Amino acid sequence: MDQKLGKSYKLCSHKRIQALFKVGKSVRCFPLVGVYSIYQRTDGEPFQLVISAPKRQFKKAHDRNRVKRLMKEAIRENKLTLSSYLLEQQLQIDLFISYTNPEIITVDRLSQKINQLFKLIIHDLAKTHSNETTL
Repeated sequence: MDQKLGKSYKLCSHKRIQALFKVGKSVRCFPLVGVYSIYQRTDGEPFQLVISAPKRQFKKAHDRNRVKRLMKEAIRENKLTLSSYLLEQQLQIDLFISYTNPEIITVDRLSQKINQLFKLIIHDLAKTHSNETTL
């Protein structure tokens, strides 16, 4: 699997983003908050995402852009853990990740936090998926 995080990973549909916040589940791993929703795999990428750095936390656009660039790089480095699990389970998710800390952390620390967030999502998916199969 390649290490690129191209346009096909970007969630652009307003309807799917609204549905994500209506029925999605929330996962927190400070300084990140992730909201995701699950559906059965069709075609395309195993997950699509939106990256957010709120204007309330970062008043200047160059700070917001820097945080989003760092998050995108950290996601690109760690996407294999989430992608491999989703492909194995034949699932797809929409994912919204927001950075909530007013201070910018290093890319290495952010990469660790993204990895922890992905592991929390996988753990939650496994728990949900095992409950559905036992019903």
